[in-house]
Amino acid sequence: MTASDLERALLTQIRMFNLPKPEVEFKAFPDRRFRFDFCWEDHRLLIEVQGGVWMKGGHSSGTGINRDTEKANLAVLAGWRVLAFTGDQIKSGQAIQWLKQALEKKA
Repeated sequence: MTASDLERALLTQIRMFNLPKPEVEFKAFPDRRFRFDFCWEDHRLLIEVQGGVWMKGGHSSGTGINRDTEKANLAVLAGWRVLAFTGDQIKSGQAIQWLKQALEKKA
């Protein structure tokens, strides 16, 4: 499954559980190119879907890991809550459970 397949799967689960619709490809920092897969701005919640964790790719390279941690850390320092989900967590239903918990807590 590609990252976009996983994002679609998570969006399907969000609809199934009647959770608020997120903004997609959210740019949290106007001066940076970083985008987060999903955002609930009123909850100060950002989601990253980690596709390809078991294969060599952009997010699993040293450069990709450095970029992803920088992005998440800057978001936390700016007052956002950040959750990252793997494909296994999305497929098992664990991601949607964590997301439900996070949305129940308003920032």
